[in-house]
Amino acid sequence: MDTHHFNPLRITSEIGTLRSVLVHTPDSGLGKVVPSKAQDWLFEDIVHLDTIRRKEYDYYTKLLLYFLDPAKIKGKLKQADDPQNNRSFYKPEHPDFFRSEKVVELQNLLADILNDTGIKEKLTASVCAVENCSYLLQKELAQLPSAALAKVFITGSLPGKTMIFPPIPNFIFTRDIGIVIKDHILLNKPAKKARIREALLAKYIFYNHPLFSGYRQNIIELADTRRHFLMPRDGEDKKVTLEGGDVMVVSPNHLLVGVSERTSMEAAHQVIGILFDKQLVNKISVIKIPRKRDYMHIDTVFTQVKRNVWVLLGNFSKAAIRREAADPVQRILDASKKDDLLRIIQFHKNNTGKPVYMDNLEDLLTDISTNDLKCKDKVQFIYSGNNEFPYDSREQWTDSCNLLALKEGVVLGYDRNDKTTEAFRRHGFAVTEAKEMVDALENGTIIPDKVKDTLILIPSAELSRARGGFHCMSMPLLRDEIEE
Repeated sequence: MDTHHFNPLRITSEIGTLRSVLVHTPDSGLGKVVPSKAQDWLFEDIVHLDTIRRKEYDYYTKLLLYFLDPAKIKGKLKQADDPQNNRSFYKPEHPDFFRSEKVVELQNLLADILNDTGIKEKLTASVCAVENCSYLLQKELAQLPSAALAKVFITGSLPGKTMIFPPIPNFIFTRDIGIVIKDHILLNKPAKKARIREALLAKYIFYNHPLFSGYRQNIIELADTRRHFLMPRDGEDKKVTLEGGDVMVVSPNHLLVGVSERTSMEAAHQVIGILFDKQLVNKISVIKIPRKRDYMHIDTVFTQVKRNVWVLLGNFSKAAIRREAADPVQRILDASKKDDLLRIIQFHKNNTGKPVYMDNLEDLLTDISTNDLKCKDKVQFIYSGNNEFPYDSREQWTDSCNLLALKEGVVLGYDRNDKTTEAFRRHGFAVTEAKEMVDALENGTIIPDKVKDTLILIPSAELSRARGGFHCMSMPLLRDEIEE
């Protein structure tokens, strides 16, 4: 197994300068998703693998490396992108892979732990049990070299290309496998059957890889409700399911937990109990959003850009929820529907019996900026699609609100959300295409430390079909503390 020392692990905000992140480059499993199974595997459509990698995701990799680990890429870009090298720089299993301890590849971590014979046998048996494989196939898998076996576990295909079980195309969404809260890791419990193998692989990595060796006592797993196996099918609300896209660490002492299509109220209940008990935070806000595919997780409806700037879907703004544009009769008639839209319940550790209720996201996010982050500047909201119908919902569907902050004010998003990009410009942000930014970083005309208030746009024709933005495609491991 790899003997390098563990990385420091600490997250206390959504916007502190990113120093270390866990990612997974799109693997060949994505190229095997078939239309009849796309919905089961949580993809909205089938993607073109070469485009999603070479023309889109590779830009994400380059930007992460320039900002987090420039020594791995600066001066090597021409060679990395030379067609003769066939993307070997970006392929986790290839000897020429960039292999960074700051832009950390999940597939390599999996290969590392499989070098341990005991772990290899246990994990192979576990995967084969989950996937209902024959005993002979289990023995055959156990004979594979660790790097090849890691690839099989992720892509579902043997080295000879024979498919033996489904791929796990959602593995690129590393946010959902776990979330770092201060120096603890909260593991997910996926709502969908398609993600069970992901959760299993992630659990083995966090418990066994030397990178996390200093934090094994700090891993939090949620338990199923007692006697859950006896509960009727309609006892859905008692199921414990949690995905990382519904958890945000917005300040050192405040956590947000979304209750959504993928995260249950029972999971939120457990998280509150465990985190208060461990004294990790003293305030947890539960945000119940409609159980709709459009929304999926809370990070599809808002993310943070700066301590006083948020990008948000206008449906959850104060004006929309309070029906300020409606006439008085309509407002009264619509009031009965309100409960279905959004509920926010904020619990304080020392007084859990008396929570604070809010009816819109703007009040909550303003409270975070002014009270938690002690921000003196006016709180601003950049709305999806510039709050214009029908662009607001069209662009939210293609992840206009799902942005990753490389540092405060510098965020990555998709190039297809034109009206949202226009809204960023109106709020004083520079907007730059990924290719221009990469070229400038390579030739030294731009230095990462000097980049301020910028939306960096990454090509997204294929990536957006997978239903997740760069917030979803990242599991931050270390961010700088943000200064008050």
